[in-house]
Amino acid sequence: MKSEIWLVRHGPTEWSGAGRHTSRTDAKLTDAGRAAAAALAPVLAGHDFTLVLASPASRALETARLAGFGDCEVVPDLHEWNYGDIEGLTTAQIRERGPEWAHWTVWTGPLANGETVLDVAARARRVIARADASPGDVLLFGHGHQLRILTAVALELEPGAGERFALDAASVSVLGHEHEHRVLRLWNFRPGIASAPRP
Repeated sequence: MKSEIWLVRHGPTEWSGAGRHTSRTDAKLTDAGRAAAAALAPVLAGHDFTLVLASPASRALETARLAGFGDCEVVPDLHEWNYGDIEGLTTAQIRERGPEWAHWTVWTGPLANGETVLDVAARARRVIARADASPGDVLLFGHGHQLRILTAVALELEPGAGERFALDAASVSVLGHEHEHRVLRLWNFRPGIASAPRP
């Protein structure tokens, strides 16, 4: 049986709630974010993981701790997409810059002084390689855009296909296998919102 990769996006922060692009800024979990992270604990407790990795951002590390995995390994490759000069801005604010920005998204850019989608994909491939070398299932605590790109790469899609995978804060997703192909087993599950994942 091939290993599964379980993905957890960190709990809500004030910036994520406001739609502000948050990468290197150390935004903390809100009270609701901490409660949402703690609600993940019973979902994850019933599963055995041979490797648990987390982004170095405090919002990811606190989510991991509250979910019962405070002893996770910190991996810089799980950090959120570096947004460069648009850090802290919302999409609406960026589109107000003028007609040429009217249809701007983080996926189409530009992201001056930030990473490209291919840069984030290269980091994602290193994380996937770690997961594939693990003898059992793997749990990752990361960020919205970064985990969406990781999912696209894991499914052998173009990294930009991550645009089509909406991912909520404090959610659990599972990448598994069917025959020789990696597939989505579960996507964007949030405790209390939908049915629980299989143990």
